[in-house]
Amino acid sequence: MDGNTRGGRHSEALKNYNLRKILGHGTFGKVMIAEHKLTGHKVAIKILNRRQMEIMEMEEKAKREIKILRLFIDLIHPHIIRVYEVIETPKDIFVVMEYCQNGELLDYIVEKGRLQEDEARRIFQQIISGVEYCHRNMVVHRDLKPENLLLDSKYNVKLVDFGLSNVMHDGHFLKTSCGSLNYAAPELISGNLYAGPEVDVWSCGVILYALLCGKVPFEDDNIPKLFKKIKGGFYILPSYLSDLAMDLIPRILVVDPMKRITIREIRDHPWFQNRLPRYLAVPPPNTPQQAKMV
Repeated sequence: MDGNTRGGRHSEALKNYNLRKILGHGTFGKVMIAEHKLTGHKVAIKILNRRQMEIMEMEEKAKREIKILRLFIDLIHPHIIRVYEVIETPKDIFVVMEYCQNGELLDYIVEKGRLQEDEARRIFQQIISGVEYCHRNMVVHRDLKPENLLLDSKYNVKLVDFGLSNVMHDGHFLKTSCGSLNYAAPELISGNLYAGPEVDVWSCGVILYALLCGKVPFEDDNIPKLFKKIKGGFYILPSYLSDLAMDLIPRILVVDPMKRITIREIRDHPWFQNRLPRYLAVPPPNTPQQAKMV
């Protein structure tokens, strides 16, 4: 246990929680498991050090994430990480959120290799529902990848890490290159103007490919070559994929964002509709009042 965390400068801010152990370290902080003192409810607490953020010139990224996280305190969806509270002090920011005991989807894929189609579909259905909910609330994630998808005790997906997210406004185009390269859309790495939702759709397509194939469609240690593959849409569809999966993936991984399938169209695709749970059959709500009924 970190000495500073146990009884030092964090004790007053986190007086309602018993801190247990460090889950991991991030760019400018760490994540710890904790329990609420009264209820015993287990949570994850992201601890962001303001000084470290200043040194790394990451204040804006952190502010953006806090803004989005505060939004999701009121907006509740079963496949977006639940944020319980955000506590700010002069030295640190504490984000108290849902604890997902089965870790990252990335580790799950690495452990299992390519998933059976039914399991991949179940996970993908949950991802799309969460992403659609973000978009309906004018939030584009911009960094969708298996590392930012956590699995709870029942292996349900939870979207996390909104540090690269942005709030969309009608008629407002974004031009900030961000996101992990293997999952980044062509228009994003090219620096073109983009409205937002289309880049998340592309990343969802790469994730779907990874679920079904156990690897990403665009891969190269040489960054210029990787960019060339992504911008050219050069990838191979394995023959073991079902006909419907082989129909859906190329509709998502379309280089031209204006011709790329939308979230709504993904929802309507026969592959996606197969065994779609009833609670995901209706598009997610887009108001706090509706969201609380999910």
